[in-house]
Amino acid sequence: MRTELRVLDPSIWDDWYGKLVLGFGGVPEAPEESALWRELTECERSIGAWDGADIVGTAGLFSFRLSVPGGGIVPAAGVTMVSVQATHRRRGVLRAMMRRQLDDIRAAGDEPLAVLTASEPDIYGRFGYGAATQTAYAEIDTTRVRLTAPEGVDDVRLRAVPLESAVEACEAVYARRVRTRPGMLERIPGWERVPLLDPPGDREGASPLRCVLAESGGQVSGYVRFAVKPDWDLAGPKGTVVLRDLEALDPASYAALWRFLFDLDLTSVVRTGPRPVDDPWQLLVSDIRRCAVRLRDSLFVRLVDVGAALEARTYTTPVETVLEVTDPFCPWNEGRWRLSGDAKGASCERTDDAPDLRLGVRELGAAYLGGVSLTALAGAGRVQEARQGALTEATTAFATPVAPWLPHGF
Repeated sequence: MRTELRVLDPSIWDDWYGKLVLGFGGVPEAPEESALWRELTECERSIGAWDGADIVGTAGLFSFRLSVPGGGIVPAAGVTMVSVQATHRRRGVLRAMMRRQLDDIRAAGDEPLAVLTASEPDIYGRFGYGAATQTAYAEIDTTRVRLTAPEGVDDVRLRAVPLESAVEACEAVYARRVRTRPGMLERIPGWERVPLLDPPGDREGASPLRCVLAESGGQVSGYVRFAVKPDWDLAGPKGTVVLRDLEALDPASYAALWRFLFDLDLTSVVRTGPRPVDDPWQLLVSDIRRCAVRLRDSLFVRLVDVGAALEARTYTTPVETVLEVTDPFCPWNEGRWRLSGDAKGASCERTDDAPDLRLGVRELGAAYLGGVSLTALAGAGRVQEARQGALTEATTAFATPVAPWLPHGF
């Protein structure tokens, strides 16, 4: 029987979402978690793959706004809730859903980018998605690692507040941080609740989520959300501080919040959630070797409209280059594009001129936010230099002062 793709009818969301859960192992989510995702789901942008009366595949899109190099905010389609039932693998269901999504995004004409996080990173490269950001995780031995705080940290006031009552203050800080780092999502209404999800079944013995605000000059200047997982042995307490998220507007507030985590009674480890790879705490600690830092891919970027996407960001140094782009899955992007840009803006138009660089749209997506070097991609054989010097020029222009980072998944 031929599989048919249909737009999600809100009345069958429970069945559709149930198939998604089944595709990811079948363990039911907490009611508050599934209720939030139901509220955030854009049914008109979600599809199901049907085999007769059975839903055998799911996929959705969120309407995001993503920070890009230069401090701009660009509409981006957030690919989400993708699953194919085990009975229907290798039948082209995933490919059909990816095809439908990209065609719909292009037809709407509002989003030059599509983005996703991948449960398995090998899946989406064939559809033109490149791994554009990394995230760092750490387990810091606070019995052996000291934190050196900068000047002014003692002037920062810390105040414990109920989690829900601090949402507005935390979101105000987060909103000011978005444009300072590529890859962050501008949180639209409803999404402020995602970082607050804290089902008891997911705590693994830790406390409920807690919140502490930093205040400087009488204004909220940062926040941290965290939990504590108690543990003991015959030598005494050895609890773990589980860091959910931390944002601050100045170095003193930032360091004050980290010092607070290091000093929590009855604990000996700070375990972080996803953090930027250039997070400054790494330069405040006395011994980075005892922090067990690990890296993982995070946000994958796909240019739906090469010209519009490259025009939407700025460039660290002036660049004038012709890119020859291959994109078999979205052939409307294929061909040569002249990119002219600097820190003030950019233009990107089709041209018949000789190419300076040759690359695939996957590589362009990986380099788009400035976190992956075009020179490194060339070293892996994934970018070819056609004009001597063009690779160095483009690599420098695409680079960003801070590493791109996705604060939370979707």
